[in-house]
Amino acid sequence: MYLSCLELDQGSESTYRHIVSPYRIHALVEAACSGNAGSSSGESTEGRILWRLDVSEFSNAARLFIVSPAAPDSDLLCKRLSLDCSAIRTKEYDERLDGLQAGQLWAFRLKANPVRKVLVDKGLVKRDGVVGTLQAEVTSEQQIDWLLKRCEGYGFRIPLNAAGEPQVRVSQSRKERFARSGKQVTLGTARYDGLLEISDAELFRKALVCGIGRAKGFGCGLLTIAKP
Repeated sequence: MYLSCLELDQGSESTYRHIVSPYRIHALVEAACSGNAGSSSGESTEGRILWRLDVSEFSNAARLFIVSPAAPDSDLLCKRLSLDCSAIRTKEYDERLDGLQAGQLWAFRLKANPVRKVLVDKGLVKRDGVVGTLQAEVTSEQQIDWLLKRCEGYGFRIPLNAAGEPQVRVSQSRKERFARSGKQVTLGTARYDGLLEISDAELFRKALVCGIGRAKGFGCGLLTIAKP
């Protein structure tokens, strides 16, 4: 597996054109990664293509992170995004993955698509087809609760601070809208920053290379870690 980081400039016209559309970034990342060693966005035992765009709200800086079974085509990414190739860093991910152990603490960032399945129609006006649909979690409390309920299944837990509160916050919450195949798509996303403790190293490795939650093709699900 490979982990890549691209330093982007939102002031660039070609870069901005991709940044405003998760569908365009998906297509670009897929093209850059699938052409090498037959990778695809489909999940395998080794992993899948994942990506996440971290956009600064205070400057034109942005970073695109990519996890992929094969190293992405740097020339293609540079050409499409009008980048100097020095703006792309790619390294093998396996050494980091192999060194993971239960009990380790890591700072983390995750962009996810926290949703829930509607079991009961609580609307003032009952509508057909509401029950069984997916609805986005919209408050930070709901979004954090969504992660806390699922993290053990991905091999980690969120430790509590001295006040007994989980050490995670929603640093960014957005409703993203973009066109896909002539239709308007709306995607509720939340970016989490916090501290985690590995509880099951094997499950955690799978989470890092296969992603967490839904909408992975549109920039959700990629969990990155760093020393706290």
